Amino acid sequence: MNMLKQKFSQLTEREQRLVIISAVVVVVGMFYWLVWAPLNHAIERDQKAVIAQKTLLSWVQKNANRAMQLRAAQGVVAGFNGSLAQAANQTAARANIAIARMQPQGDELQVWVDQASFNDVLDWLKSMEEMGISILDVDIAESDAPGEVKIRRLKLGKL
Repeated sequence: MNMLKQKFSQLTEREQRLVIISAVVVVVGMFYWLVWAPLNHAIERDQKAVIAQKTLLSWVQKNANRAMQLRAAQGVVAGFNGSLAQAANQTAARANIAIARMQPQGDELQVWVDQASFNDVLDWLKSMEEMGISILDVDIAESDAPGEVKIRRLKLGKL
């Protein structure tokens, strides 16, 4: 440090001013590029994220109300009181779907289907929802035949 002071004192007055001004410019530049610019960029990014989240929230609220209105307009049954296994068997038979396995779990029912037409599966699921049966979880995979699917697990419950 003493050596720097000694070299600085050996400079002419004009050179000393240039060194001081250069040092100030370097310090201001480092502050801008290392502190100010990254903070400003982060603030802008976060403001855009907040705007996107507000837009998403608005869309969800608008469509949630619309979904409830559509459900009420369709006259969906408030709850299903019968046997889930019996309802699944009856609706599957009407939709030409062969259930491979069923496993009741309290108020829920898990169903497996080895192979069925995709369109028949959609009709079957729709008919169960119209009865007031809730589809809690579904895992569907494509089958070897075109247009056919496997239901690895379908979890049904009561609304």
